[in-house]
Amino acid sequence: MEKKKSLIARGEIMKRDFSELAENWPSPIVARKEISRFSGGLLHPRTMANLDSKGEGPKGRIKMGRTVGYFVDSLIDFMNARAGIEKD
Repeated sequence: MEKKKSLIARGEIMKRDFSELAENWPSPIVARKEISRFSGGLLHPRTMANLDSKGEGPKGRIKMGRTVGYFVDSLIDFMNARAGIEKD
């Protein structure tokens, strides 16, 4: 625990690895409407839609009709890139 505090105190971002989410997901694709369930509530479908419209969402977004989805691997990469620990 002391090591974590010193990393935060020095302002270093601790990387998180969300790859375990992929292991528990039954499909290689996550529909945008299921993003909250996939991420454990960390992401919301409206937030993802906004990020996509600004070109800041996960790479490789797919669209079938009005349904948007993301490949699990690109979504995991996106979450890992955005994750960080806030300083107190």
